[in-house]
Amino acid sequence: MASLVDKAKEFVAEKIANIPKPEASVTEVSFKEVSRKATTFRAQVSVDNPYVTPLPICEVSYTLKSAGRVIVSGTMADPGSIAAKGVTKLDLPFNVPYDFLLSIMKDIGRDWDIDYELDIGLTIDLPVVGNFTIPLSSKGEMKLPTLSAMF
Repeated sequence: MASLVDKAKEFVAEKIANIPKPEASVTEVSFKEVSRKATTFRAQVSVDNPYVTPLPICEVSYTLKSAGRVIVSGTMADPGSIAAKGVTKLDLPFNVPYDFLLSIMKDIGRDWDIDYELDIGLTIDLPVVGNFTIPLSSKGEMKLPTLSAMF
């Protein structure tokens, strides 16, 4: 009897391992707007859903770093769902206080951009499997707008 149970467990584990899972990628990180209190950057994430039903997004966690220091981190609860059998684009805004930008002015002043590293955890609710987190990472340079472009 134990042999039969072990075979059943192996069969189920193999089937679950071969289930297609949603895939995601960071397509763009850029400057969005300036307010009195902070500068807003945004990351655009593209998520591909292989299933015929929409998938709810439970949470998006993020950490934006520059020069080895954390600029901003946090979570966004329930940002919506991923469309069935298609690609959904998510916009993730990050508010960065001005005091941090002033602290990395040496990096900004050289070439008017910010070298960044962005880590995102996209947690979605998969049928049968449960919560599944897609880890994303992106590195690059984010060009800052000139003063004339802002006003």
